[in-house]
Amino acid sequence: MTPTIKDVAKAANVSVATVSRVLHNLNGYSHKTKVKVLEAVEELGYHPNAIARGLINKRTQTIGVLFPNVSSGFTSEILYGIEEAANEKDYSVIVCNTAADGKRTMKYLQVLREKQVDGVVFTSELLKDEYYHQLKNMKMPVVLVNTHSSKYSIPYVKVDDRQASYQATAYLIEKGHTDIAMIGGTPWDTVAGIPRVEGYRQALADHGIPFEETKIAYGNFHMESGRSAMAKLLEEAPPFTALFAASDEMAIGAMGMAFEKGIKVPEELSIIGYDDLNLAKIIYPPLTTIHQPLAEMGRIAVEKLITLIEEQGEVPSSIVSHSIVERQTVKSKT
Repeated sequence: MTPTIKDVAKAANVSVATVSRVLHNLNGYSHKTKVKVLEAVEELGYHPNAIARGLINKRTQTIGVLFPNVSSGFTSEILYGIEEAANEKDYSVIVCNTAADGKRTMKYLQVLREKQVDGVVFTSELLKDEYYHQLKNMKMPVVLVNTHSSKYSIPYVKVDDRQASYQATAYLIEKGHTDIAMIGGTPWDTVAGIPRVEGYRQALADHGIPFEETKIAYGNFHMESGRSAMAKLLEEAPPFTALFAASDEMAIGAMGMAFEKGIKVPEELSIIGYDDLNLAKIIYPPLTTIHQPLAEMGRIAVEKLITLIEEQGEVPSSIVSHSIVERQTVKSKT
C-alpha cells in the first residue's frame, strides 16, 4: 500500500502539518524534528503527491512545451535542455505537438489549461494573436524559444538569425565563392524564414555580388524539402559553386540530391547548413554549419520560466551566440 503523509506523521510522532512544513522547507520546527521526518520519509518510501503539493504552493510543478514538430532532430535537442533544467528544479514536462502551421496549437493550449500547468515554453512558431490572448486568459507565464514577438512583450531565447545567415554567406565568399545559391525556409515565416534570407542577401550586397532571384529556392526546414529545392535550383538556376541552406535538414537533403545528380561535395559544390544538429556530424561528408546551442537555449528558457513562476517578476530576453563549425562540406575555390 502506498504510504501517505499521515503514515509519515505517525512514524515520526509529529503532526501532519509538521510533516508538510518540513517537506516544503517552511519554518516552525526543530532540527531534530526535521531529521525524524526525513528519516520516516526515507524508510517509508513516501513521495508527495503533485496535486497535494499544489494545494499548498498553488502550483503543479509542471510546465507545458509546444513544438510544431516533435520528431525532428532540432526539436529533440531543444527538448533535451528543457527536460534537464526542469528535472533539476523538480518540474515535470508535458510536450505538445502542434503540427505544421500550428494546426493544433489552440487545442493544446486548452489541454495545458486543463492540466493546470504552471507555465509554457512556446517554440519555433509565430506567436499569433489568438495564441497570445489564450495565454493571457490562462494567466500563466510564457517564454519563447527560437522565436520572438515584435508585437507582444514576452521574453525569448534565440540567436540572431539574420546575422548568423550573413556570416554563413560571408564565410562562403571568404572561401572564394561568388556564385552562391540558397535554400531558404518557409517564405512567409517572419521568425526564421525571412531573416535568414535577408542575411544572405545583405552579405552578397556588402561584398558587391548581385542578388539573383533564380538562385534561391524555398523549403520548410525539413529534409525532403531540401531535396526538392535543390532539384529546382539545379534545373532552373544559373551555375553555382556554393550553397547555403537555412537548416541542416535541408542541407542534408540537398546533399542527397547532389549525390544523385553526380555532383561531388565539396569538390564541385560547397554546402553550409544551419543548426549544427547531431546529424550534421555523422553525415558523410560531415556538414559545415552554423552552430545554434539548442540544448542550452532550452535550458535558459526553463530557467527564465521558473523564475517567472516562482518569483513572479520579470526576466530579460536572451540573444545567444552562434558560431561556424567547419567540417568537410566547404572547399576553397581556387
